[in-house]
Amino acid sequence: MRVLKPFDPWRSELCTCPRKYSLHPYTGCTHSCLYCYATSYVGRRISKPKLDFIKMLKKDIYEADPRIPVELSTSSDPYTPEEAVIGITRASLKLLKSRGFKVLITTKGTSFKYDQDLFDAVMVTITTLDDEISSKLEPNAPSPSERLEALSQVEKRKGVRIDPIIPKINDDLDDIRELLREARDCGAEHVVFSTYKAKPDNLRRMLNAFPELAELNFTERIGGYKYLERGLRYKLLKGAVEEALKLGMTASVCREGFPDLMRSSSCDGTHML
Repeated sequence: MRVLKPFDPWRSELCTCPRKYSLHPYTGCTHSCLYCYATSYVGRRISKPKLDFIKMLKKDIYEADPRIPVELSTSSDPYTPEEAVIGITRASLKLLKSRGFKVLITTKGTSFKYDQDLFDAVMVTITTLDDEISSKLEPNAPSPSERLEALSQVEKRKGVRIDPIIPKINDDLDDIRELLREARDCGAEHVVFSTYKAKPDNLRRMLNAFPELAELNFTERIGGYKYLERGLRYKLLKGAVEEALKLGMTASVCREGFPDLMRSSSCDGTHML
């Protein structure tokens, strides 16, 4: 197939995602998050629709299995400001719906609320409630409060990704607890946690913005990423997962290698479909 492809994060030994398709209407991402891993292979640029994308998707939906869910999107956000003008995400969702595919949206945007007639569940990434930190980490993304407000307006099954958790930046457990409470009050039932995983380009950006991160030790190299020390990662994630469970949410971790912290029937939220 051409654009609707089986999700395979570089055959990562730590990926626990169930079988699904991944679809990216855009390449690049205007949100320009400092920690973005995708810039290591597409560069840092604004969102642009892929050439002949809808034409190729029209062919793919007849070759793909509609019993397998589709996620938009695992790297380039489907709801950057360009979508309001171009509408390629909405056009894609209409095609998928016409063939009966179940669709999970993953985004930092807010305009997904206008398309809720076309998807089945949504996961909104919110790394912090602190506007100052968010504006540095995710300079062109909507504010945390705007994302929560959009989430509250959706009458679909929904959750949040607190991803990445970064020591010294957004790892305070009291702050995570507050974020979880607000997300739950907006109707979020599932949460995915992940720690910051460094690549050379995103680490340079992070160090420029947050010099204090130079004190961190990335002791494991897994699948092209440098991971924080295993014990520190486990401590951060365990505390966060426990807080989510106390609030009645299901919880999981993403590509961390801690099976005991997988407290839901899917790590990514596809169980909500």
